[in-house]
Amino acid sequence: MLAAIVLARFFIPAYYRLGVTTPYQLLEHRFGPGAKIATSAMYMLGRVFASGARVFVGSIPVAIAIFGVQEGKVDSTHLAVAIVVFMAFGAVFTLAGGLTSVIWTDVVQVAVYIGGALVLVVALWRGIGAELGAVVDAVSNGGPGGGSKLRVLTLGLDTSTTPLLAQPFTLITACTGWLLLLLAAYGTDQDLVQRLLATENARKGAWSIITGVLMGIPAVAVFALIGVLLWVYYQCPGLTGRAEPAYLKGDSGEVLLKFALHETPAGLAGLVIAGVMAAGPAGINSSLNSMASTFVTDLYKPLRPGRADGHYVSVGRWATAGWAVVLGGFALVCIAWKDANNEAILPFVLGVMGFAYSGMLAVFVTALFTGLGSTRSAIAALITGFVVMTLLQPAVMGWWWRWEKPPVIAVPWRMVIGTAVAMVVAVMGKGTGAVPAGRDAGESKKS
Repeated sequence: MLAAIVLARFFIPAYYRLGVTTPYQLLEHRFGPGAKIATSAMYMLGRVFASGARVFVGSIPVAIAIFGVQEGKVDSTHLAVAIVVFMAFGAVFTLAGGLTSVIWTDVVQVAVYIGGALVLVVALWRGIGAELGAVVDAVSNGGPGGGSKLRVLTLGLDTSTTPLLAQPFTLITACTGWLLLLLAAYGTDQDLVQRLLATENARKGAWSIITGVLMGIPAVAVFALIGVLLWVYYQCPGLTGRAEPAYLKGDSGEVLLKFALHETPAGLAGLVIAGVMAAGPAGINSSLNSMASTFVTDLYKPLRPGRADGHYVSVGRWATAGWAVVLGGFALVCIAWKDANNEAILPFVLGVMGFAYSGMLAVFVTALFTGLGSTRSAIAALITGFVVMTLLQPAVMGWWWRWEKPPVIAVPWRMVIGTAVAMVVAVMGKGTGAVPAGRDAGESKKS
């Protein structure tokens, strides 16, 4: 919600005031065409990382549904086949539908995965078969070595067992690293900004992101409830009638899929798998559409101006097909990358997004709120953010860290460090005296 308020107050009005079709045109207004081209290129590189990781995750339920699991995990070859199938479907879907398919697929996606989640809650409750009071007592006490499963907030100040920088999900990281990540995602990433720019005016764009966040709260609550019930189902034999706890092998993120496939009727399993997969095609569709539009608008048109609209549409279609190949290739790389980082699925995917986001957010904050910065400093900040995020990767720190064991730095703290360093570089450029893009000329005179 903090990110949504900042975006609604500063980012979205600035985009509508300048009449841009991609957020990177705002940087052209502030720093010149070089900054726009560099940021557009960084966005597309970052989108390859983020969407490629999303394709990787979305292919896991496909591989499990088709091939099953061996020794508690998905076979890499089976996962690679699922990625190719997933990517081919997403490319065809995007070429047929464009931005309209992005918006309406989002609507269908929500209906499918929320519907599947609610059905799964009912199936889990029936499978547990215990009284409500007994279930509440079990989740309140938690498991061996763990606290209550009903705890909502963790401040992050207790470092007796886990260092501060190694804690990913706390109130502190929510107000720092995760806040920065969401500002970058919804404020600088064309994949998400294109939705906000498709409304009638800035006011409706601002309300769309605020209402979207509010609507997400009950959805998160439903999936949190599923997680709690899965824990009861597999780890509380006294409530479910099992002789002993069923400790599942493999990634804990796959437990839901295993339950759907092995513990529910075939029809219900199909609905749940469809719900888990729902984010995949929509995500691919949106990413390919935004990457193609950014390529044509910010990179290709300046090099080939004055052509007929049909020419640019044709180039956009070819760009869509090309980006589909690139995303699929990176998704294949993620199979080995995730294992090398030794991270769970959620932190891995969110961490991949930060490679481009740290530098991009620093450049946009400089453009919106200061009169500092230049084309050179903007480009340098983009590169700096990417390099810093690379050096902080668990698989990379072991290579350059020359002291004792490398510290564990959680994803949100990487985002804080990367953005802060990139911001220092971005403001080093000598200002041109331009009005910060977050204010209009009238506001500047008043101040």
